[in-house]
Amino acid sequence: MNLPETGRPVGDLLAEIARLKRHDLPVRGGQVTAYVYDTGRPAAHEAAARAYAEMLEVNALDPTAFPSVVEMERQVVGAVADLLGGGHGVFTSGGTESIMLAVKAARDTARRERPNLVVPVTAHPAFHKAAHYLGLTVRAVPVDLGTYRVRPDAVRDAIDDDTVLVVASAPSYPQGVVDPVTEVAAVAAAAGVPCHVDACVGGWLLPWLREAGAAVPPFDLSVPGVTSLSCDLHKYGYAPKGASVVLFADPAMRRRAYFASAAWPGYTVVNATVQSSRSAGPLGGAWATLHALGRQGYVELARATHEASAALRAGLARVPGLRVLGEPESALVAFAGDGVDVFTLADEARARGWFLQPQLSYAGIPANLHITVTGVTLARVEAMLKVIAESAGAARRRGPVRLPEGLVELVAGLDLDALTDEEFAELAAAVGVDLRPGSGQPEMAVVNTVLDALPAASREAVLVRFLSVLYG
Repeated sequence: MNLPETGRPVGDLLAEIARLKRHDLPVRGGQVTAYVYDTGRPAAHEAAARAYAEMLEVNALDPTAFPSVVEMERQVVGAVADLLGGGHGVFTSGGTESIMLAVKAARDTARRERPNLVVPVTAHPAFHKAAHYLGLTVRAVPVDLGTYRVRPDAVRDAIDDDTVLVVASAPSYPQGVVDPVTEVAAVAAAAGVPCHVDACVGGWLLPWLREAGAAVPPFDLSVPGVTSLSCDLHKYGYAPKGASVVLFADPAMRRRAYFASAAWPGYTVVNATVQSSRSAGPLGGAWATLHALGRQGYVELARATHEASAALRAGLARVPGLRVLGEPESALVAFAGDGVDVFTLADEARARGWFLQPQLSYAGIPANLHITVTGVTLARVEAMLKVIAESAGAARRRGPVRLPEGLVELVAGLDLDALTDEEFAELAAAVGVDLRPGSGQPEMAVVNTVLDALPAASREAVLVRFLSVLYG
């Protein structure tokens, strides 16, 4: 960017933002089934946006300077604790930061020389990220390939003297099923190891689904052996990004998540989160959203979400060649294809204005498409099913993606670190992916098929190079 010599008018800037967003997925309306959460209630979103702007320039670094931050956080964290079995919490920027703090607290409490985490293969990559940053190793254990839930016996077998934390998901993101939290927490407790429940997706959904009449298994801090829990309010709390809470059953463990430093001649530093200076805008947005919707609003949204999820699962069962994976208790639905290439289906749906999130095969779980059902989905579920059926038919007619012979082996054998970004961009162009600025969204079936055929380490290397080229 060339910095202008003089300031530009607000109208020009907003017009430029509109131009920059022309290829973005829409954040409202329910046709994007990942990344965004829509209530379908404009008044709630407006309340959040105005509160966010009001708190935008308040710095949450020093709560003694801005007591509004303390009061708002007490209210928001208190609401989450009241719903999820009590505890002592921290407001964070999102699920990854909440998980990072939970892992840090467990590591610093146990003080092992070679600490490790025991997680299901379906656990969110944030645990791998936290382990990478904090110097732990990850022991990933299998899930049952019929239910997609972690097996408590596999968890028990993976625990050793260096295990500092055991993880269960409520639900796991890939298939939307709730791990057997009661059993996993009991296994952890018997070994003297803390147990974290990743309820980033389900924490602010499952209790309201239960209140709306859905069958929801126990999963929160009221379960014996559960010592911490993460809950994202920018998911089914419908707050603006980024808003999450991590709860600890023991306040001493929460203190292990904090960081303090007085070993320099400047101001004293004490942080409850990974970040230091940070805007209180997300906190204001979350606080306003909770107040704007209230208990009744969340129950109504949960009831609509539950109804939409049931209609979606039933509708998918009627589409030839498609099958839902597992029996999700939440509002996350994943489906695989038999004789239907799901990556091609996703491209066909995108061409019809709908985004379905591709998920690669892993650990015996087939490639599939993921749908996050939200409060606005019920009004559009029949339209979504129509598009999915049409797209499945088109994918069946097109047949599976056929890769050039030797392409997967070529990519797997490449020393990607030896390639410049320009050379990698040329390689991407050879399989139909244009990474030039402003090129819009390419068809991704070929790319996803290549990635799906690669081992995880090669996938990750390709993705890192993709990001490097994208940002230039």
